[in-house]
Amino acid sequence: QVQLVESGGGLVQAGGSLRLSCAASGSIFSFRATGWYRQAPGKQRELVASITSGGSPNYTASVQGRFTISRDNAKNTVYLQMNSLKPEDTAVYYCKIGSSSWTLLGGGYWGQGTQVTVSS
Repeated sequence: QVQLVESGGGLVQAGGSLRLSCAASGSIFSFRATGWYRQAPGKQRELVASITSGGSPNYTASVQGRFTISRDNAKNTVYLQMNSLKPEDTAVYYCKIGSSSWTLLGGGYWGQGTQVTVSS
């Protein structure tokens, strides 16, 4: 069973930065796509950023240029560097390991979530 442990969330002022980390157990991490979703109160969970097993990133339009996703396969960890944060970035952020090397669509494993709150 794969377990994901997220860290790095918190409260920050608009314009500030946070770095989320998600450490995975087991041996599948380096072979799977991974990434970050977020869910704000009253809204659906949305994909924020993903990265393939080969290291190719993809971002939703609203965070393009502000967020950077990266992975360290030696540490079984995926990161999300969030800069120029806005109040609308406030949400619970979840990491996920997908069921394939190139996409997060479909099944996979989820972390427990970490709260990010951006004050105006």
